[in-house]
Amino acid sequence: MSIDLDFEELVNLYYRDLYRFGFSLAGNDADACDLTQQTFCIWANKGHQLKNSGNVKSWLFTTLHREFLKGCRRGKRFAHEPIDEGDPNLPHVAADYMDRIDGKTLVAVLGGIEEDYRAPLVLYYLEDLSYKEIADVLAIPLGTVQSRIARAKIHLLRRLTEIGAPVATK
Repeated sequence: MSIDLDFEELVNLYYRDLYRFGFSLAGNDADACDLTQQTFCIWANKGHQLKNSGNVKSWLFTTLHREFLKGCRRGKRFAHEPIDEGDPNLPHVAADYMDRIDGKTLVAVLGGIEEDYRAPLVLYYLEDLSYKEIADVLAIPLGTVQSRIARAKIHLLRRLTEIGAPVATK
């Protein structure tokens, strides 16, 4: 195998991103730390099997997500869900909206979104993974990734509107 990073470098490089992803899934610090540590523990035992060093980040995110799902103890499979092209009942959001919302509110609202929708949204916007990478990490079809991100944005906007966060009307 030709992975150039030693374990400490790998942890330094990816710990923060994995922790953020774990926190977005689990919703609390302790579980996020556990998921992140478990991911690196699995890497220490199985990382040598990875043949392409370009896949390290995806492998780590995939492993963390699988560990989260394992911890949830649910047998529910992800189903492909079609999405409507748009929801005419959504309020119009001002261009500077995200600049005016605080991080705690956003994290709390994200935590209230169902995990099936939250995970792809976080991976796309916070971890900068492509739709293809997200499909690989979550083991779901590409179309499902696209629909879940779109639905997650709708859920996020509705929840922000419900709590009275600043949203402009049409």
